[in-house]
Parts: sequence; C-alpha cells; structure tokens
Amino acid sequence: MDIASLIGIVLGLVMVVFGIISGGGADAFHYFVDFPSVIITIGGSISGTLACNKLPDFINGLKCISYAFKDNTKDPADSIKAIIDLANVGRKEGLLALEEAANGIDDEFMKKGIMLVVDGTDPDLVRGILETDVVCMESRHKKVIAFWEKWGELGPAWGMIGTLVGLVIMLYNMEDASSIGPAMAVALLTTLYGSLVANWLCNPIASTLKDNNDSEIVLRNITIEGLLSIQAGENPRVIEEKLKSFLSPSQRVSVGADAGGEE
Repeated sequence: MDIASLIGIVLGLVMVVFGIISGGGADAFHYFVDFPSVIITIGGSISGTLACNKLPDFINGLKCISYAFKDNTKDPADSIKAIIDLANVGRKEGLLALEEAANGIDDEFMKKGIMLVVDGTDPDLVRGILETDVVCMESRHKKVIAFWEKWGELGPAWGMIGTLVGLVIMLYNMEDASSIGPAMAVALLTTLYGSLVANWLCNPIASTLKDNNDSEIVLRNITIEGLLSIQAGENPRVIEEKLKSFLSPSQRVSVGADAGGEE
C-alpha cells in the first residue's frame, strides 16, 4: 500500500474537521451538511465527467481509485539486477538458455521480451513490439488520469453553479432579513464541496496515478534496453552501467553493490 497517499487523504480530512471544530465546536458540523448542495456538486460533477467519457472508461476510471493507494511499482534496481543475471546466463550459456531462466521471472513484460530474444527475432522488431506495448499501456493510463483530472476540473465549476442557484433562491426570498445569513451559508456550501472534490480527492489521485505511470514507463524502458543489449551480446558490466543511467545516484550504489556484472 502507498502509505503517503493514504496518509495525505486522511490528513486532509483531519485538517478540515479540525478547522470546523476549532471555529465553531462539534455542534458546527451540521452547518456543513446540506443534501441539495451534495446533489448539485457531487452529482453534477459526476454527470459532467460521465458526459466527457464513454461508459466503459467512466466505470474503469472509478474502479482505478484503488491503484492510487496500492504500491505496485517495482524497484528499478531489482529489474536491473535481474537483467544483469540474465546477461551473465546468456553470455555463458547462450541466448537459448534464457528461456529456462525466464521461468523464475514474475514480470510478464520482461518474459515477453526474453521469449522474443530467444526466438531470434530481429532487434528492431523486438524494440518495436515492446515499445508499442509501452505506448498502449501509457494510453490506457492516461485515460484513467484524464478521468480524475476532468472530475477535479468540474467539481469547483459545479460548486459555483450550486452557489449561484442558492443565491438566486436567496434573492427571491429577502423579505425576512434574518434568513439571509443562513441562506447565504447554504449557497456557499456547494463551493466548499466542489473545492473538496477537486483538491482533497481528484487532484491528489490524478497526481499519484501520473507518478505510477511514469515509474512504470521507466521500468519498461530499462527492460527494453537491457534485453536488446543482451541480444547484441554486450558485456554484462557494460549493460549494468548503461541501465544505471536510468537511476538516481543513491539507487546506482545499491545496484553496484549486489550486481557486479559478469562473474
């Protein structure tokens, strides 16, 4: 589980609750609950998001909220170590030996690349197939990210629509001056709800999904370059140095400590 995302969402809620309690006490909570405002803001923003997506994409976007709280990304250093091990096997026993070595690998993308290499596929074709896989994966991810970005964009807009609706109703009922304050407060609740939808939920989730997508692309690019280097018969130490360029300086140290290249 991605602890940072979970803590961030929880802390955001805590900050809002703290602000309400510190400003008006526990009894002030009922001031911030208004069912028509929820319908206009949440319902309106969801309906607008639905109108911007095909139904399967809309449903998939909602389902993918769980990915923002799952830590599915692999350590790129581990991928490099696995590739260096494969490079050693290929250098000592030949490329055909990689098929057996691939049985212990859980990464389906890496397995796919290994089988292409073992089958003697042209390097340019191997690169083309694997890069097409990456492009299609990124396209799927971008659809989900766009879903959350669109919802985050429409939340405040529908909050403003709700506020305008509330103001119109208030202005038509100004005979009782004592009702103006509560009516104005209710009208402003939709703006609050819209801001919460965007800044507490949608934008953080979209940002987390973007980071996950970027990490996955880096991992797959490491795999592509590593497998093509193995196919070209490059020295494992050279492959190691090439792939370490994808990593930060601190991560490069861990790769060098455990994967010393060819034995």
